[in-house]
Amino acid sequence: MSAFEFQLFDPSLRKLQFQTRNGETRVGEHVSRQELNTAKYVLIGISENVGPQANLGRQGSENAFQAFSKVFFNTQFYPEVPLQHLAFLGQIKQIKQPLDRLDATEMVKELDHFVFDVLMQYLSPHQIPILIGGGHNNALPLMRWAATKGKLSVVNIDAHADLRPTDKRHSGNSFSFALQEGLLENYGVFGLHEAFNNSAIRNQLTNPFISHRFFEDYLQGPYQLLDDVMGFVSHQHHAIGIEIDMDAIAYMPSSAFSPSGWTLDQIRAVILKLAHIRPQIAYLNLTEAAPLDERDDLIVGKALSYLVRDFVRMV
Repeated sequence: MSAFEFQLFDPSLRKLQFQTRNGETRVGEHVSRQELNTAKYVLIGISENVGPQANLGRQGSENAFQAFSKVFFNTQFYPEVPLQHLAFLGQIKQIKQPLDRLDATEMVKELDHFVFDVLMQYLSPHQIPILIGGGHNNALPLMRWAATKGKLSVVNIDAHADLRPTDKRHSGNSFSFALQEGLLENYGVFGLHEAFNNSAIRNQLTNPFISHRFFEDYLQGPYQLLDDVMGFVSHQHHAIGIEIDMDAIAYMPSSAFSPSGWTLDQIRAVILKLAHIRPQIAYLNLTEAAPLDERDDLIVGKALSYLVRDFVRMV
């Protein structure tokens, strides 16, 4: 029996939870009417924590999509933000708990195949998935899927390079596997925290196919995150995957919570700038948010909702 299930959203059942108010249209109302095959952006929730567990991270990533959906589907729908190009596909859910860390690593490998199969079965080549929730392990099946369509580079805003050894699968080695499998033309990772990237990872950062910058370099100047991301993107002449690990944002409830990092508004500025230049985007992955109580839910739900609304401006 699989440890995961896919709950396909059926608009006719109208099961999304959102409030209604006279004179207003909520995103949930629109999504309940949106046909999947006409959408440019396809929202997919993922409720799992086996990747972070296998990487000794904190719990909570299984709750991120629910926190997001409670906020996002209640946000306002209007033409100035082109949410009419967004559909909701459904949610991948973890239905079995791992017995131990070894069991969790085996479940991550199963999840890799599960996510890849959902993407291959339901998405058309022209569509852009937006993955919400779960651990950064889900970047690997996203990259495998995107690479089936052509050349791919990835930009990752993250406190960690996720270049750990490939002996076991977990949330900390998706990009090691991607480089090993030849999935990426280039990998740009920006905002790394010096204290949490070991010497073996630092040695890998010398790879000519990897661009990087440490968060401490930004603090000392004169570097700017916006300049680095735009510079990386401008040199790519093919599809680009956008990865945002929510632990890069200071005080964000996440699998590797930190009081040091970017503000949410700095990350939003990057996404909004990308919307102006409109590069060829393969996908968006908003990962590692890990809410554990009602206050966390509100922070995570609003943060993820802002980022998705900003991203869809790339139409």
